[in-house]
Amino acid sequence: MHIIQKLIGAACFFCCFTAATFATTGHGVILMYHHVSDQTPPSTSISAENFAKHMQYLAENHNVVSLPKLIESLKTSSPLPGKAVAITFDDGYQNIAQNAHPILRKHGFPYTIFINPDVIGNESQQLSWEEVAELQKEGVTFANHTSKHKHLLLGSEQDDWLDATLKDIEHAEAVLHEKTGHSHKLLAYPYGEYNQALSEAIQERGYIGFGQHSGAVSSNSNFGALPRFPAAGIYANLDTLKVKLNSLDMPVIATKIQQPQLTFADRQPTQTVTIETSDILSNQLACYFEGQQISTQWQQSSFTFSFEKPLSVGRSRVNCTAPSQRHQGRFYWFSQPWFVPTEDHQWPD
Repeated sequence: MHIIQKLIGAACFFCCFTAATFATTGHGVILMYHHVSDQTPPSTSISAENFAKHMQYLAENHNVVSLPKLIESLKTSSPLPGKAVAITFDDGYQNIAQNAHPILRKHGFPYTIFINPDVIGNESQQLSWEEVAELQKEGVTFANHTSKHKHLLLGSEQDDWLDATLKDIEHAEAVLHEKTGHSHKLLAYPYGEYNQALSEAIQERGYIGFGQHSGAVSSNSNFGALPRFPAAGIYANLDTLKVKLNSLDMPVIATKIQQPQLTFADRQPTQTVTIETSDILSNQLACYFEGQQISTQWQQSSFTFSFEKPLSVGRSRVNCTAPSQRHQGRFYWFSQPWFVPTEDHQWPD
């Protein structure tokens, strides 16, 4: 069992280039945090002490770039520094300013906070618009997390759902533009939930979408739902995070199922993924679901996985990894998210 199998099974602000200096690979990694505190929900939190260890490791081993720079480089296939990493936070909590910002400022790291404009300044744990302005002066990027952090797939069985959802996203972007002077058109889906229609629609309107499934990013990625590695809660372990930070985007050519939203009645999908295999040790590819390795079948340059029983209501994902032939110790990573509503079309937190 290779190292990634063991790990997965067990569970200047504007332009800052740090220690890593080897040649550009065209791949990057996006980290996702929520709370930096030991007084907040453990599942979405990391202590300031552990967060400082993460940032010190990045300073010594990676090149931290702003999220807009990373996306622009990938979209235009322009050069990136080796081992490029972008840092993001979801939800605009005050503890980001209180506990994370001093650590990030120490290293001169740029970072992005995805906020819900309609709750900024209206909830005690949220940043105020004055704090947003102060952080922005110090190089922090603020981006769209929709207006109020609702489940975007709620009501998706209705005819007017997509128009209403896009209206909400555009409202949030307009407020961001008014308050910050910028419209980056970077959208993080609340709870990481999206469907094919939504991801395609936001791209048509010039947005880049971000999920909460895992994986590296490259010019080959789906810019309607880019993966990010969660780095808090059970994923805060630096030893496992090191492997993820060195991951590469799986060169996916096609997937049989492009729709991540399932129905309660039909929630036992079989997914086939076709990849470009020239740099992949395909005989060592392994896929995992809920921490356990699942069976995969190969046919030429495609692999297939399925489930023994229907998926649970809520959010699920399968992670598949395979070693690179040329880059020793680095692994290609593919993550497939699935979203299942309750029988009466509700979406649990």
